[in-house]
Amino acid sequence: MKRKLWSLLIFTMLFSLVLAGCSSSGSKEKASSEPKKDEKATIKFHTHGNEASYNWKSTIAAFEEKHPNIKVDLVILSEKGDSQEALKKLDLAAASGEQLDVLMFSDPASYAQRVSMGMVAPIDEYIKKDGYKVTEEYKVDTQIDGKYYALPGKFNPWYVLINKDHLTTAGLEVPKDWTWDEYTKYAKAMTTKDHYGTYFHGPQGGGWMEFMKLALASEADNTEFTTADGKSNIENPLFKKTLELRIQMEKEDKSAVPYTDILSQKLHYRNQFFGQDASSILIGSWMNTELGGTDQFPLEFDVAVAPYPKNNSGDKGGYTPVTTDYMSVAGTSENKEAAYEFIRWYTTEGQIVQGKSIPSWSKVSEGELTGIIDKILSGTKNPEKVDKESLINVLSNAKSSKIISPVAYQSELYKVINEEYEKLIFGEQDIDATIKSSQKRAQEIIDSNK
Repeated sequence: MKRKLWSLLIFTMLFSLVLAGCSSSGSKEKASSEPKKDEKATIKFHTHGNEASYNWKSTIAAFEEKHPNIKVDLVILSEKGDSQEALKKLDLAAASGEQLDVLMFSDPASYAQRVSMGMVAPIDEYIKKDGYKVTEEYKVDTQIDGKYYALPGKFNPWYVLINKDHLTTAGLEVPKDWTWDEYTKYAKAMTTKDHYGTYFHGPQGGGWMEFMKLALASEADNTEFTTADGKSNIENPLFKKTLELRIQMEKEDKSAVPYTDILSQKLHYRNQFFGQDASSILIGSWMNTELGGTDQFPLEFDVAVAPYPKNNSGDKGGYTPVTTDYMSVAGTSENKEAAYEFIRWYTTEGQIVQGKSIPSWSKVSEGELTGIIDKILSGTKNPEKVDKESLINVLSNAKSSKIISPVAYQSELYKVINEEYEKLIFGEQDIDATIKSSQKRAQEIIDSNK
C-alpha cells in the first residue's frame, strides 16, 4: 500500500513540475491565450471512447458546424475502448506536457483522482455565466468539495429487468414504483422448481460491490462504504438491511440463485436472464443495447423494466447507481472557454446528435428520448418483445446520488467486505458478527492510510 501511495505522490510531484514549468515559461502569453471571438481555437479532446461506441466523426462535425470558431482535434486513447489503457496514456500525456483541453473520464474514481492531482480545472465560472444549476440541468451530480469539474455525458442508471412471461404467470403487474420489501415478494412469487425469482451477480473477488450496498444506493446521499469525510459507513443501518435482504432471499425464501452456484459454476447475469434461469436481474442500463436479444443471447420471452427499488414507500424514488462519462476541461488548457463550450454542447444537444446512449441532460424531451430508445432497440433482434413504455418510465425518472469521492484504498475495503460477506453467506458467522468484523478491519485500513 505504501508503495502505491509513493507512486501516486511521485506522479503528482512530476505533474506539478510540469504545471509549474508551463506557468513559469508561459505566464505572460497566457494572459491573452484565450482566443478572441473572431479567432479560431483548436482544442485537443482526449477520450477512451472509440468511433464504434461514440460516433465521433458525425458528432464533432455537428459541433464544428455550429461553432465555426472552434476545431476539435480528437485523440482516441484506446481503439478498443479500454478505459484503464486510456487513463495510463492520458497520465503520460499530462506528465510530458502535451496539449490537453477536453478530458473524458469513465468513472467517478478516475475523475475524482485527477481532480485531486490538479489535472482538471473547475468550471463554476462558466456555469454561473450560462445561468443554470447543474442539479436541475443534469441527472448526475458531478460536484466535488463544493465545486464542479465536469459535466455528465451519457446516463446509464441501474434498473431491474424482469421476464414478463414469468411475471404474468405469477399474477403480477410491472412495478412502476416499489420497495425492497416488494422486490423480495415479487422474486418469491416468480420462483418455481424450474427457475429462481432473481439473480445477484456480486460480490465477486472484491468486484461487483454494487450488490453489497443495495439499500444504501436507494438514497440521495451517503451511498458508499465510506462517508464524504473519509469515515467508515459500514455501521449504517442500510448496510445491515442489504445483508438481511441477501440472507432472506437466498436462505429463507430461496428465491435468489445461491451464491455458491455463482462462484462454483461461474454464472453470468446474461446467461441467467436470457436463459430464463432467473426471472429478474438487477443490472446497469448498458443492457439497453441487448434488451431485444442478440445473436449470442436470443430473446424468447417478453421483457419489462422496473425501477431500482426504494427503502420505504414514502421515500422519493428514482435514486440508483449510475455510470456516466465525466466531461472535463484540462487544468493546463490555454483554451478553457472553447473547451467548456464543447463539453456543454456535447452533454446537451450533442448527446442527441450522437444517438448512442441515453443522455444525462434532463431537458431531453419525451419524443427525443423515445427516438433514441427506438434507435438503440432497433439494433437488437426482437425489439418488439421489449416493454418500451416501462423502459421509458424508468429512464425518465432515474437519477444519481451525490458523488462521494472514492478513497485511494477503496479496493482494500472492497476485498474486506467481500470476505466478510462470504463468511456470512457460507454460515460461518451471523449478520451482527459480519458487521462488527467488517467495521474493525475497515477501520484498520482507514487508520493505516491517514
